[in-house]
Amino acid sequence: MGVARDQHVELLGACRLFSGVGRDVLELVASRATEVDFPAGHVIARQGEIGTGFFIVVEGQARVIRDGKHLADLGPRDFFGELSVLDGQPRNAQVAAVGPCRCLAVASWDLEALLAESPALALAIIRGLAARLRATTEQATH
Repeated sequence: MGVARDQHVELLGACRLFSGVGRDVLELVASRATEVDFPAGHVIARQGEIGTGFFIVVEGQARVIRDGKHLADLGPRDFFGELSVLDGQPRNAQVAAVGPCRCLAVASWDLEALLAESPALALAIIRGLAARLRATTEQATH
């Protein structure tokens, strides 16, 4: 395994989405991930478009905007783009690089293959989505 792949495994392991996933599964995900650099201001995911990739921020910061409203800023180990990749529906927000931003990207077809191959990964992603849904629901009611 190369240095970059090993670093990708470490990064994936630090991402809360992959909490509880074994190193073997992280290595499998890392084998399908590609590093992508985005310049400041670049729209990484456009609201309303069908997603073809899922992203994890490696370096830099990305801003999440929905209907012109700032929702969140994402930094290293944060992830985005999973909903559209999983359900095939248009992205519900735009994500743009605040400054230079490096991400690990996993194509939708690769993520589907990984989920079919690894029940542990599928369970981790379900738990990650449930945590986001719970946080959003609690935020809306408080």
